[in-house]
Amino acid sequence: MTGRCPPLGVIFDLDGVLVNSFDVMRQAFLTAYAEVVGAGEAPFAEYNRHLGRYFPDIMRIMGLPLEMEEPFVRESYRLADQVPVFDGVPDLLRTLRKRGLRLAVATGKSGPRARSLLDVVGLLPDFEHVIGSDEVANPKPAPDIVRHALDRLGLGPDDAMMVGDAVTDLASAKAAGTLAVAALWGETDEPSLLGAGPDMVLREPADLLALCPEVVRH
Repeated sequence: MTGRCPPLGVIFDLDGVLVNSFDVMRQAFLTAYAEVVGAGEAPFAEYNRHLGRYFPDIMRIMGLPLEMEEPFVRESYRLADQVPVFDGVPDLLRTLRKRGLRLAVATGKSGPRARSLLDVVGLLPDFEHVIGSDEVANPKPAPDIVRHALDRLGLGPDDAMMVGDAVTDLASAKAAGTLAVAALWGETDEPSLLGAGPDMVLREPADLLALCPEVVRH
């Protein structure tokens, strides 16, 4: 692993890495667009290219009304029980914790919405900390959220890795000085993600186990 010691902790993105929220995000976006903008085709394909960023930032980039956030968030909460966890993720998290690794989530979602979703799907107890984009000064691709997760875990950049499915995840990890690991099992744009130069690539959740042996305490 580029000359580093085995990790003591793993920071995960949420959407597209732990849970397959693509369909629910699409429904929420279409509803929000119809309510706020009105008739016409909602530009979800363009929205999808910006996944990983904080929702208000995406609205600014796309030139869409910030008022779309309220119905988008409302529908996301309403449909949360329809979000599936990716196969292999519960076993992965359980094994990592058993091996003594510290786990956190750093997501483009707001903190309350991320913690609520993880609670609904039964994964919240697996993480020591869940940090949302509204809880740092500058969301991804800035390094703030990864640095904050490292601080909360009590780890340095060399002690952990960030696993994400978006270019913004990799950029945030690299800017924070930690390993940037690409997760390819979701709806990600694989060419763009690989083009961002991840330190490592995972094809399925269980692949992470080979990078994370049992932590040896001194």
